[in-house]
Formats: sequence, C-alpha cells, structure tokens
Amino acid sequence: MLDGFIRVAAASPKVRVGDVDHNISETVRLARKAASKDCAVIVFPELGLTGYTCGDLFLQKALLDKARNGLYDLANMTSDLNTVLIVGLPYELGGKLYNVAAVIHQGDIIGIVPKQNIPNYSEFYELRHFTPYTDDGIIMTEDDVCFGKAVFNCAGFYFAAEICEDLWVASSPSADYVKNGAQVIFNLSCSDEIIGKAKYRRDLVKMQSAKLMAAYVYCDAGLGESTQDLVFAGHNIIAENGKILAESKRFANDSDEDAILFADIDIERLEADRRRSNTFSSDVNGDSGIDIIEFDAEFPDIELERHISRTPFVPESTTDLAARCEDILNMQAAGLYTRLKAINCSKAVIGLSGGLDSTLALIVTIHAFDKLGLDRKGIIGVTMPGFGTTARTKNNSINIAEEYGCTLKEISISAAVTQHFKDIGHDMEDHSVTYENAQARERTQILMDLANQEGGLVIGTGDLSELALGWATYNGDHMSMYGVNCSIPKTLVRYLVSYESTRTAETSPALSAALADIVATPVSPELLPPTEDGKISQKTEETVGPYELHDFFLYYMIRFGFAPSKIYRMALIAFDGVYDADTIYKWEETFMRRFFSQQFKRSCVPDGPKVGTVTLSPRGDWRMPSDASRNVWLDDLKTVKE
Repeated sequence: MLDGFIRVAAASPKVRVGDVDHNISETVRLARKAASKDCAVIVFPELGLTGYTCGDLFLQKALLDKARNGLYDLANMTSDLNTVLIVGLPYELGGKLYNVAAVIHQGDIIGIVPKQNIPNYSEFYELRHFTPYTDDGIIMTEDDVCFGKAVFNCAGFYFAAEICEDLWVASSPSADYVKNGAQVIFNLSCSDEIIGKAKYRRDLVKMQSAKLMAAYVYCDAGLGESTQDLVFAGHNIIAENGKILAESKRFANDSDEDAILFADIDIERLEADRRRSNTFSSDVNGDSGIDIIEFDAEFPDIELERHISRTPFVPESTTDLAARCEDILNMQAAGLYTRLKAINCSKAVIGLSGGLDSTLALIVTIHAFDKLGLDRKGIIGVTMPGFGTTARTKNNSINIAEEYGCTLKEISISAAVTQHFKDIGHDMEDHSVTYENAQARERTQILMDLANQEGGLVIGTGDLSELALGWATYNGDHMSMYGVNCSIPKTLVRYLVSYESTRTAETSPALSAALADIVATPVSPELLPPTEDGKISQKTEETVGPYELHDFFLYYMIRFGFAPSKIYRMALIAFDGVYDADTIYKWEETFMRRFFSQQFKRSCVPDGPKVGTVTLSPRGDWRMPSDASRNVWLDDLKTVKE
C-alpha cells in the first residue's frame, strides 16, 4: 500500500432469485474484473448468493445447503485472486438461521459476520426467517470457520462488515468496529427504492463515514431481485470521512461498468484524522466483545485513479464555491465585527496596496462596518507609494476605496525611507533585503500611528500562505491589531476577491472592474523599482514559487501530517501537465526549508479568526518550536529521487 492508498469496490451483479450457481458465476466474473484493476477488497450485496427476495424459500433446506456449499465453491473458484471478497448468504448454525457476510481470500473463508439488527416493519419481514445475532466474541463453526463480531486485520489494514439495517439503527455495529481499529466498513445491503430514499441513503452513508472517521463502502442489490412488491436500484456509495468518493447510477447495472463501483481509499488520511481527534476512542484488542481476525495478504501498489484537486482549499463546484465564499466573508467579518464592538471602536485603518490581500481585508472591513451600522468613512484606506509602486496598483487601490465610500489618504514613504537609509548608512542602490524591509516597516509605522491618531484598529492584510512561507517583514506587514486574513490561503484570497467582483457587477460596475483587475495583477510586494515601462518588476511567485503549489503542500502537511514524499507523488498527479517533476520537487523543498526556518514569525502573530481546518495560529491549531530541525522532512523528500 504505497502512501496508504488502497482500492476497494462495491459490485451489484444481476442475480437470479434462488439460482445459486448463476449468482456465484456472476460474483466470480465481477471479482475477476475487480482483481484485474488491483482491487484489494470487493463487497457484494446482502444475501447475494441466493438473492434477497427469496421469501419463505429461505426455510428450504435445499436452498440453504446449496448456498453453504456454494460459498466453498466460490472460495475455490477465486483461490488464485489476491482480492478479498465479501459476500452475503443465509447461514444455518446451531439450529438458527442467520443473514451473514462471509469474508473470502485466496480460497479460504476468513470469517463469517452475522447481521445484528433484523428489520420487521413496513415492507421488511426478515424476522420470519432470520435470527438477530447478539452474542459477543467469535465461535467456531463445524467447518472451523470464525463466526461472530469481528474486525479483520491484514498487515495493519483493518476492516469490518455490517449488513444493511445495521447501518440504519441508532447504535450501529460499525461504531464498535471502528473503536477496535476498523478503517473501512463494508455494508452488504438490499435496500429497496421508494421516493426520496436515495438522498436519505446517500446522506446516511456520508455522515456515518464522518462520524466514524472511516471509509464506508455501501453495496446495494440491483436488477434481478424480485419485483413482486419492491424495486431495487443497485445504489452503491463509497464515502471517506464525510466525502462521497464514488456513487453509482441507480437502475443501471446491465453492464460491468455500471455493476462495479471503484474508489481509492486513503488509509493514512483516515488515521491522521483519528490521531488528531482525542475524542476518537480506539480499543484494539480491548474488552469489547469483538475479536480481531488476522490474515496474510499482499495488496499491490496502485496507480491512483482518485481525483486529487490542485486547489484543496477551494471547492471545485461553482455552486459550492459561491456559497463557500459567502460563508468565509461572513466569518471574517464576524470576527472583526465582534472585536470592534468589544472595544467600542468605530475606526479602522488599512494599508491599500492594490493587491489581493489588502483588497480582501478592505472587503471584510466593509462587511463588518455594514453589520455594525457604522459609517464607511470610518474606514481609512491608506495608499503609501514607494520605490516600487506602479500606476496600476496605486490607481486600483484609490478606485476601490472611493467606490466603497471610505476615507482615502495618500502618504508617500519615499522621503522617509530615503532619510532612514542615510541614518543607518545604507546605499540606495543596494536593493537587498534591507532595502525592501525598510519600506514595509515604514508603512506599518504610518498605519500604527494613524490608528493612534484616529482611535482606530489597524487591520492586518497578510494571508495564510505568507505565514507558512514567512513571506512577510518581521514587525512590518507581519504586524497589525487584528489580522482578518490569517487563515485564508492565497489561492482562496483570489477567489474571494473574484466573488466580490461578480457580486458587485450590477450595483457598482466601476468597483467590479477594479476588483477584477486586482485579481489579474501579478502578486508582488512592489518593493523594488518597476521596469522602464512602469510595470511590476518584482513578482513573488518567480522568487518564492507558485502559490498553488505551496498551498497544496501546506494543506496536506498541516491538515493530515503527510510525509513530503507522499505529498510530492500526489502533486505529480494533481499538477500533471502543469508542472514537471523537477519543478514540483524544487518548490516543495523550498516550502519545507522556509516553513521550518520562519516559524518564529508565526509564534507572535496578531489575533485573527480561524476560518478553515488549516490555520497556523500559535494560540489555536499550530504549536511548533521555532528552532526545530527540518532534516527529517527534507530527508524524506529526497527518497523520491532514489
């Protein structure tokens, strides 16, 4: 399992009710299809060897014997496959008939798990035939097969099976299974279709996976089951910790492509979430009435078919993106709104550069002032042209301030910084870091002093990506009185400003146009002189690297604690055709070096609202020593070159 990825499948064969030989043949055929795609585990529907809708035929010894013998036939027919099969059948034990899931691997019946919750309401009458299983632990059948509540472990990959109604009850067996280490739950189901049930089922599977911090593979019966009173749609769903990875079309399993649903599960991602959550209870081998059944298998490394977004901070759906932007702006504004109200402050001071970050800070401040019913004139936008300021960015900062109805001040820093260079003996032609940072600190001094004059609050503009890279001047733009963008990555800042541009297009075309131009402007601190034709000469991404790459590295390192080598391999997939392998390696190495060396700046950042799951506040989600070694991470990254 390279990087913890494992491929699973849910298959809904077209059954013949009561025809065990046919059903086994279809099961074998689909299992071989799955094995050819390096699938580790494939699950089939509830009572799939006989068909779920047999009714009183389940009381016929001929059918029960055929199903039991068929289970062993199935095991023998798939003994050459490395894929684990989970199949459903009726199984008699100790004079009782159980609805069970049998786990098969390379010719062996690894274990049999009985259904615990037997429905007997509405269209269901399973208690007429089956007994609910309530005992704890494992017993051995007369064939020396483990029977009972169990979690299966293969070299650290833990999974379990529950059956249909077990999911729908208040206390699902899967909750106990995950406490005993199960990372993936397979559900063998035969859920009939009625109006509205598909959405309920989808939401149930999605939320169960989220509650369990697990992957949930739901396999539903489809065409072929009796339609005497019900219809079945083959609605298969694979979810991972609250996210639907794959979902089948209903009523569409006439072809193999429709009959088998695949997804690549990230086991390391699940384990990372469980480690992070101290309320997740794990009691592997504890006294819970559930046994661990271990077996050997070597699952292949897979060539990922899982979609990996280039922008993990940004929803890919246009509809979701608009809703997300609105939520984020409201959260940012609520943070500032609450702070202003708490200190009885009606003035805000913002340095406007004509760039993305300061524009977003202004947008958030506008929202907060409007919520408070404060006059927008209390927002003092300050443009502070210096040695690298271009007409484009200066004009944009002026335009948005005027269109929003703020107070605008223009204060040049050139004379003050020139005098400062004389005072410290710095050559004006030496465009080193001193040349750049002196300008940033001068601007911060102006903002702080203006805030004192006005009795206002300096609104920070720096974003999460800059904090991660340390791309801020210490005690310059690094500092403010409240940082509204502190948990917004650069890739998301761009979308938020674009959203505001779209939102204001009809009511304020001039504002919308200025915001759109800001989005199109190259990211730059504008601390070095412009080109001869007056254009930006200092482009941040040419120096420090593309922000879309850095945000990708940041997300997977902080959110899941992934190793740099895994992040690199994921980036190769996500950015295929955009960046080559050497480019990705170069900027990931840069990210790791800067992230560790710049922690001292993150240890003393101003207050600001947490918005997403990734944030670097030293008071909230990220506590790291400023002098930690980065060697482990750099060494791991080097392994991808070996």
